[in-house]
Amino acid sequence: MRAHTITESPIGDLTLVNTDGVLSGLYMHRQPRAPRTSAFGQRVSAGFEAAIEELREYFSGDRKVFTVPTAARGDDFQHRVWRLLRQIPYGETRSYGDLARDLGEPTLAREVGVANARNPIAIVVPCHRVIGSDGSLTGYAGGLERKRFLLDLEMPVNERAARLF
Repeated sequence: MRAHTITESPIGDLTLVNTDGVLSGLYMHRQPRAPRTSAFGQRVSAGFEAAIEELREYFSGDRKVFTVPTAARGDDFQHRVWRLLRQIPYGETRSYGDLARDLGEPTLAREVGVANARNPIAIVVPCHRVIGSDGSLTGYAGGLERKRFLLDLEMPVNERAARLF
């Protein structure tokens, strides 16, 4: 059974979806390519407490790693990429090429990008930590402004202050 709820965040409303009680989606307001709300099942308020609490802790700077169980739907390659995303430490970034090499498939950077873009559990599975090989911000389903916000949030305070000058 699928159900969803909506919670507020510093980057706008987030729609959380669970399938049989496990987080299976996290979508940002007006996120392109997000499934229609009708695909999320009934809107409920119960069953999302742990995910909402972990998101609140993340946005307040008190959580570096998400522990809420997840169940994303995807093919084997996507799951391999999404597992690597969860291994990128808080406050760090990797390029699509880095991830392709970590998979043992150095020529598949573009395919890694496609899998990254199809990540259905944004933030918890930190696809925002993937950048271009030249260090530039590249596509993000939630928009580059949100990606910059999330990366800045994870940046150490001294580095954040240095960016202001």
